[in-house]
Amino acid sequence: MFDFSYVKEIRYKDDYIFEVFFEDGVSGDIDFAPFLNTGPVFIPLQNIAFFRQAYIEGGTICWPNGADIAPETLYEQCLQGASR
Repeated sequence: MFDFSYVKEIRYKDDYIFEVFFEDGVSGDIDFAPFLNTGPVFIPLQNIAFFRQAYIEGGTICWPNGADIAPETLYEQCLQGASR
């Protein structure tokens, strides 16, 4: 369950992977490749140079074209990675 912790830092790793850090100490590598075909706003992110322009706004990861992913989705991804 999401406890309203927000993204505080991101670090680009490789390909479509960022390491994402939350305020409560949860962190993990997230592969964003599965998101890239989920709607027209994500198509520009298929360009790796554009993908790497990610920044934090409103407690989540965002891109210059207005694409973002809900922090609770990212949090779940981190928790699932920790349980593998």
